[in-house]
Amino acid sequence: MTGAAEALLVGLDEQQRVAAETLLGPVCLLAGAGTGKTRAITHRIAYGVATGVYPPGKVMALTFTSRSAGELRGRLRGLGAGGVAARTFHASALSQLNFFWPQVIGGSMPRLLDSKARLLAHAADTIKLKLDTATLRDTAGEIEWRKTSRLSLDEYATKARILPPALTIERMVDLQRAYEDVKDQRRQIDFEDVLLAAAGMVEAEPRVAQQVREQYRFFVVDEYQDVSPLQHDLLALWLGDRSDVCVVGDVSQTIYSFAGASPDYLLGFGAEHEDAVVVRLEENYRSTPPIIDAANRLMRGRPGALTLHPASELKGAVPTVTGFDSDGAEARSVANSIAAELASGVPPESIAILFRINVQSQVIETALGDAGVPFVVRGATRFFDQREIKEALMLLRGASVNTAIEPLFKTVSDVLRSIGWSQEPPEVRGAVRDRWESLNALMRLAEEAQDGTTLRQFVDELFERQAGQHEPTMSAVTLATLHSAKGLEWDCVYLVGLCEGLMPISYAKDAEAIDEERRLLYVGVTRARRKLALSWSATAASGRGQRQPSRFLADLR
Repeated sequence: MTGAAEALLVGLDEQQRVAAETLLGPVCLLAGAGTGKTRAITHRIAYGVATGVYPPGKVMALTFTSRSAGELRGRLRGLGAGGVAARTFHASALSQLNFFWPQVIGGSMPRLLDSKARLLAHAADTIKLKLDTATLRDTAGEIEWRKTSRLSLDEYATKARILPPALTIERMVDLQRAYEDVKDQRRQIDFEDVLLAAAGMVEAEPRVAQQVREQYRFFVVDEYQDVSPLQHDLLALWLGDRSDVCVVGDVSQTIYSFAGASPDYLLGFGAEHEDAVVVRLEENYRSTPPIIDAANRLMRGRPGALTLHPASELKGAVPTVTGFDSDGAEARSVANSIAAELASGVPPESIAILFRINVQSQVIETALGDAGVPFVVRGATRFFDQREIKEALMLLRGASVNTAIEPLFKTVSDVLRSIGWSQEPPEVRGAVRDRWESLNALMRLAEEAQDGTTLRQFVDELFERQAGQHEPTMSAVTLATLHSAKGLEWDCVYLVGLCEGLMPISYAKDAEAIDEERRLLYVGVTRARRKLALSWSATAASGRGQRQPSRFLADLR
C-alpha cells in the first residue's frame, strides 16, 4: 500500500475504516445522521482509486440532487479521485439516452419537459375537463408516483393514492392517458420517462447493456433509503450479473415516500445480496449529547432505526420546547432571540429556522425584517439565477482570458467592485443589501480558494457549481422547509410550528403517513449542532381556530 493510500484512512473511525477498506462485493452502510457518511464514501472511493482497485473512469457515484452530486465531485477531486463520475440518477440516465437514442431509435432524443402542469392543462382541455392549479399539481404528483412505482395505467387504477375532489378514478386515468397522448404528439418526455427509457434500452438492447456495463464497473449509491422501484430496477440493469455496489442510507431519514421512495430496498439489501457486508455508522460527530438524546427518543423502537452515540462529551443545552399564543408571537420571539445572538457575535449563517410548509415563512420573514436580521429563503430564487451573479460570472469569465498574472483575490475583488461590491457592507437593508450579500458570497469563495488557484480554475469551479446548483453559503439566517433542509446542518436550529395539523400535517391520516412525518421531524432535529429550540403556537396567523401541540413533542421534552 502506498503512503498516499494509507493517508486516506487516517482520521477515520473504526467503522468508517471498515467501510473504506471493503472495496469489492455488495456493501451496505447504515449511516445515521451526522455520522460522517459522505466522508466514509468519498474516502472509500479515493482509497479504491489510490490502491489501484478502482480505475477512476469505471466508478459511478449516484445521488439524488445536483447539489449532492456537486459536493461529491468536489470532495473526490480534493482526495485525488477527480476522474470519478458523480451524478444524479436522472443525469446519468439522460447522458445514456442522448448517446444511444440516435443509434437505437434514430434521430435526436425528444425534448425534455420542464414542467407537467402546463401540458396537463392542455390534456385536460382535450377531454373537456376544467381543473384548478391544485388539482393539476396533485395529478402531476400522481403521475410521478405511478411511473417511479413502475405501474401501468391499468395497475394504477387499482392503487391510486390521491384523488382530488374534481376527479373520479376513471377521470384521473383518462387525464393521465390524455397527458401521455399530448406528450407523445409533441415529441416530449418527462423526467420519469428518462429513467423508464434508459431502463427500457438496457433491458431490450443487448449491445446497449454491454456498453453501459463496460463503462461503469463499480457503483456507490448515496441516500439509498430514498430509492424508488424504478431507480432500484435501473441500478440492477446497470450492474447486470455483477455485485460491486455500495449503498448508503438511513431508514430514519426516509422522507420522500410520497414520490415513490421506499426504505424496503435498504432494509432488504442483505436479503437481496446474501454475501453483503453491512456496516453501521452510529457515531455522531455533529450534535451535542442532549440533541442526540432527543433524536434517539423520537425514533426509539422504529423499524430499522439506528441509535446515535455522541462522538464527544461536548456540553450542550437541553432542547427547549416553548408554546405561544399565536404565530406572530412565536415569530417575534424567534426573531428577537436570533437578533440577540447576532449582537453577541454569532454569525447569521450558523442559524436556521425550519418549518413544515412554505406558507409558514411569511410571518417569520416579517418578524426577522422588523428585527433587522438578514435572512435567505432556501428554495426561493436560486443563487446562480440572480441577475447580479450572472453578470459577475460573465465578467469573471471575460477577465480569465487576460494574460496578466495577479493574485486571485485582487482580480475577483476588482471585477466585483465594478458592479457595486464594496469591502464594507451597506448600512441599508433591502434589495441593496441583498445584492451585496450575494456578491460577497462570491468574494468569500475567492478568499477560501486554495493557494495557487488561477482565475481560470476559479471561474471553471464557479460554472461547475452553477451546473450542479451547489450554492455558496450566504451571510444570513436560513429559512427552509424540513424537506429542503435535508443534508444540511447549522449550529443553532429553531423548529417552529410544531402543532397538530402542521406536524404531523393535516392530510397525514394513516399510521404510515404519520411515521413519515415523525421521520421528517427527526431530520429537522438532527440538523442542529449546538442548540435546538422547538416551538408551537395555539392560534394561526389568520386568528381562526385553536391548535394543540404536536404529539411528537411528548418524546422531545
